[in-house]
Amino acid sequence: MVGPLNRTSKSGQPPSGATRRTALGLILGAPLLGACSSVQQSLGQFSNPFGGSPDAGPAGPQQQPLAVGTGQVKVGLILPLSASGNAGVAAQSMKNAAEMALAEFQNPNIQLLIKDDGGSPQGASQGTQQALSEGAEIILGPLFAASVPATAQLTRARGTSVIAFSTDSSVAGRGVYLLSFLPESDVNRIVGYAAGTGKRSFAAMVPDNAYGNVVEAAFKQEVGRKGGRVIAFEKYGADRATPARNVAQSLGQADALLLADDGDSVVATADALTAAGANLRNIQLLGTGLWDNPRVFASPALQGGLYAAPDPAGFRSFAGRYRTKFGAEPVRTATLAYDAVALVAALARTQGAQRFAAETLTNPSGFAGIDGLFRFRSDGTNERGLAVMKVATGGGQAVAGSPKSFGA
Repeated sequence: MVGPLNRTSKSGQPPSGATRRTALGLILGAPLLGACSSVQQSLGQFSNPFGGSPDAGPAGPQQQPLAVGTGQVKVGLILPLSASGNAGVAAQSMKNAAEMALAEFQNPNIQLLIKDDGGSPQGASQGTQQALSEGAEIILGPLFAASVPATAQLTRARGTSVIAFSTDSSVAGRGVYLLSFLPESDVNRIVGYAAGTGKRSFAAMVPDNAYGNVVEAAFKQEVGRKGGRVIAFEKYGADRATPARNVAQSLGQADALLLADDGDSVVATADALTAAGANLRNIQLLGTGLWDNPRVFASPALQGGLYAAPDPAGFRSFAGRYRTKFGAEPVRTATLAYDAVALVAALARTQGAQRFAAETLTNPSGFAGIDGLFRFRSDGTNERGLAVMKVATGGGQAVAGSPKSFGA
């Protein structure tokens, strides 16, 4: 669909020989920040991603609309810049990353129309309407799941595509694509990898919430797809003791155990299993990207566990450039804004009038960004090419790299 593009092409032109089946090389070679801030934990991949609204508390004054760049192709960017707490901090970091992508892309023909939605559906609707009335051909954002339908209601009436940053796949759909870290991708990658190493009998403990529901569906489907069987599956709320006992009693029949939760919670779950008599060293522990957390790396019970996450190399490189430019650490979700802007700039350069059409955005070969390969499905969700990491006291260690291309 799109030929590979280099971030600093001397000619400023895409290389020759572009084909419709070639992945778009946005910016390769960046990994995960070792020092995750509290903002990253609350809004990045490595936390429960189903927070549908910003933190409670007074919001700041709404930021004025801003146009960045002088290109002919106008692109709306909707972020909760004035939202309270971590949400506003994350939004500012994503705005910085978007502007950084524009600056690093060679001669981009786009103009970013940046709108502050304040973290509310009403704000998202207002910002989207403003961007569309100013000629936006595609909308990037919003960040929160509750705000995405408000934007989609306006864009679908015009046939305008949206690339949103929510991690709740229920808000994806016709013309609304999610460029985010979806738990389904983590589960599919780690279960698939375990099955490829001979694991056939699986157990799992997940939280009894929206995130756990998504993990459950993906886990059971992927185990079945790989010809395995689910020996035990338990959900937990405030009390982990009873579910832990039930799983512990079945672990003798299982050879892999999925624990899907954020850093603090997964450590508590592992401790509950140990208290229930489970010997976690006798089973292969599996996790999601939420495991990329200092609490997990410090937990004796979780050493040697495997989890799926983007290859860390990409974010490290990105974070270094971000620090140089802004003098601060980027939040983990900043790469989403960077990749979204780099993607639309590349498509605007190469794809003519069909640059943001569904056929273009759902190219099965996908695109290459900061966190590796990704592609949009026709239902608006995405698939990511993830690495498999192993828990060690010094941090995650790669045991299987991210794929270089997507299968059919």
